Amino acid sequence: MHDGSLDAPTRHIIDWTNPDFYDEEKLDDELRRVFDICHGCRRCFNLCDSFPRLFDLIDGSETEELDSVASEDFKPVVDACTLCDMCFMTKCPYVPPHEFNLDFPHLMLRYRATEKHKGKDKLVPRELAKTDRNGKLMAPVAPIANWASKTSNGLTRGIMEKTLDIDRNAALPKYQAKTLVKRAAEDPLELNKDAPAYGRKAVIYATCFGNFNNPATGEATRRVLARNGIETEVVYPGCCGMPLMEQGDLKGVVENAASVSAELGIWVDKGYDVIALVSSCALMLKFEWPLLAPDNEAVHKLSRATFDVSEYVMEFAKKEGMAEGMTPLGDSVAVHLACHARAQNMGAKAAEMLRLLPEADIKVVERCSGHGGSWGIMKGNYETALKVGKPAAKAALNSKARYIASECPLAAEHLMQGIEKQDPDAVITRTALHPIELLAKAYGLTAKD
Repeated sequence: MHDGSLDAPTRHIIDWTNPDFYDEEKLDDELRRVFDICHGCRRCFNLCDSFPRLFDLIDGSETEELDSVASEDFKPVVDACTLCDMCFMTKCPYVPPHEFNLDFPHLMLRYRATEKHKGKDKLVPRELAKTDRNGKLMAPVAPIANWASKTSNGLTRGIMEKTLDIDRNAALPKYQAKTLVKRAAEDPLELNKDAPAYGRKAVIYATCFGNFNNPATGEATRRVLARNGIETEVVYPGCCGMPLMEQGDLKGVVENAASVSAELGIWVDKGYDVIALVSSCALMLKFEWPLLAPDNEAVHKLSRATFDVSEYVMEFAKKEGMAEGMTPLGDSVAVHLACHARAQNMGAKAAEMLRLLPEADIKVVERCSGHGGSWGIMKGNYETALKVGKPAAKAALNSKARYIASECPLAAEHLMQGIEKQDPDAVITRTALHPIELLAKAYGLTAKD
C-alpha cells in the first residue's frame, strides 16, 4: 500500500438498487471507515463546511477520536455536503483506484438516499427539486412570482423564511413567461455558411434552469453557434435530475435519465452533438447517469455525445476555427470555474473560451462559490454558503474585473451577493453573465425580446 495515488480518479457504479445500499448498520460502518481516514488526513479542511464539522465533532469528543462520536451526530456533516465533488476531484489522495477506495460525495449521497428510502427527507427541499413542475406553474405568473421573490420585498420574503425556511437574503432564480424552447421556435436563425465550422449540427439541451429561469444563456449559445455556421435545435425533454439527486431521490434521477436519454438519443442518431447549457446538467449526463443506470445503453450513448457549452465551443474552435467578427469587450473578465465544470475533468474550458476574445484580459477564480444548489438558499445554510464562497468572491472583487462570468448561473448570482457583502458599491459596476454571453456580446449578437 502506498500513501496517496498517482493514478487518475475513477468512480464505481452507484449500487442503489441493492438492499444493502440502504442497510443502516452497513452504512454506519462505511461512514466510520471513511470519516476515520478523513480525520487522519484533513487535506480537505478548507473546501466546504462538511469537513470542519466532522473534525470539530471528533476533536470535541471524549477521546478526540471517532470511537467516542455517536452515529446520530453524523447528520450535520452529511447535510453540509453540497455534492460539489471538489474533495474527490482535487484534494483526496485516497480516491479509487487507491486501496482506501474513498468517495466522500457519493457516501453522503448514499446517506441521503437512505433517508429518502426511510421517508426521512424534508418537504420543502423535496418540493423545490420538482423544477419542471415549478417552472410550468410559475411561467404564467412570472411577474408576480419574481416580485414576491425579490430580496427587497421584506413582506413576502419574511413569510417565505418563516413558512418555507428559505433565507430572506438569498437570491432566488427568476422565472420567465416564455421558455427558451418557445423563444427558439419563434426565432429561426440564419447560418453563416462561410464559417469554418459550417456543417456541424448540435442539439441544445435547454436544462430546467435554461428553459424556465435564464433563457439568455441558450439564446447566446444559439447565436454564437449560428455565427459559426452550426445548425442548432433546442429541446427540453425534462430535468437532468441534479436537484433530485441532492435530496437522495435516486429512483427519480434514473427515471429522468431514461426519458431524457431516449429523446436526445434520437438527435444523436441523426448526427447531432448534444450541448448542456448548465455545467451541473452536463456533469449528470456525462458522468452521474452512467453510474446510476449502468445497463441503459441510451444513457451511455448520450454520455459519449454530450458537451458542456464552453467545451463544445473549444471543440470546434480548435478543430475548424472560429468565425471572424469578434471585437474587444473593452473590460476585463473574472471567470469563475464552477465546481461541476471542474468535476467533468475537461480542463478550464470557460477560461480557454474567453481567451479567444480579442485583447482578452481574463482572471481565473477557481474556488467554490459555496452555493450548492437549493442547499445554499435555506435558512441556516445561506450564511455558511457565503462563508465558503468568500475566497472566490474576494478574488473576483480584487480582480477589478467589470464582468463576473461563471458557468453556473446560481454561482454567479451568489458571487455577486458575496461581493456586495464585502463592498456594497462594487456590484453597481459589475455584471454577472455566463461566459457564452460574453462571446455573443463580442460578436455583437443580441436576442429579441
